Amino acid sequence: MSLLRTLTRFPRDAILSTSRRYAHTSSARRFPAQKLLWVAAGATLTVSSAFAFRQNTIRLDANVVPPIEPANKDPELIIDPATGIQFPKTIKVASKVPLPMLSLVGVGVRTVSFLRIQVYSVGFYADLNNPRLKLEPSMTPDEKIQEIVKTCACEIRIVPTRNTSYSHLRDAFIRAITTRLRDGRKNGTTTEEEAIEAASPIRKLKTLFPNTALTKHSPLDIFLYPPTPGQPRALTFRDLGSIESDWVAREFVLHYFEGEGPSPALKKMVIKTIESL
Repeated sequence: MSLLRTLTRFPRDAILSTSRRYAHTSSARRFPAQKLLWVAAGATLTVSSAFAFRQNTIRLDANVVPPIEPANKDPELIIDPATGIQFPKTIKVASKVPLPMLSLVGVGVRTVSFLRIQVYSVGFYADLNNPRLKLEPSMTPDEKIQEIVKTCACEIRIVPTRNTSYSHLRDAFIRAITTRLRDGRKNGTTTEEEAIEAASPIRKLKTLFPNTALTKHSPLDIFLYPPTPGQPRALTFRDLGSIESDWVAREFVLHYFEGEGPSPALKKMVIKTIESL
């Protein structure tokens, strides 16, 4: 009875805790000190090895982003810093008629939505050695860009950052040119005659693009021929076809520089380049 009364004065948790300590002490006594040291050393080695293995292991599903190489690695290339896509500093367009060498004026990335999803890198080339090109110091940057596009051979090079489709680009091009036509008629920069003449080339522009994929990093070159007296200006989409219209050809290129343009980075670099001429 006295033993029972003694046990009832201790909480059950305290009794269990004491029993656990006693069991742990009894078990420890059965191991020599040297053996315990070997066990501890082995456990430490196992944990250290596991940690080192974890540090030097790259998961196959890890999102590893390759570093962007500096632009000066190859002096003949300019790299879009946002995408790592390379653009040659000069290009020569293959043609049956002699065409001038084009110089890279600027590059930039095109993004969409508030998530800033990268769609493509775009480069702007122009014949800056054209003797008819007159850039006056009093001109604004926008006026200088307009003068280059109106006077010189130019090219827009689009390089997708992900797989896309020609139809996706076609829809974006048509939206841009029709918006520019509507706004030009409102503010008086486009005459009714120009608007009427532009209708047929815009319809043809819709038919140039196939319903096929445009794979990642496959360039699409859009070449604007220099003006030729007595002939409508041509805009050629490489491997797809051409349209002929002074207004559509010129305004298609100029829409890349309206306001901030589809790529603010492109316009910023173009302005910096032409101000240094």
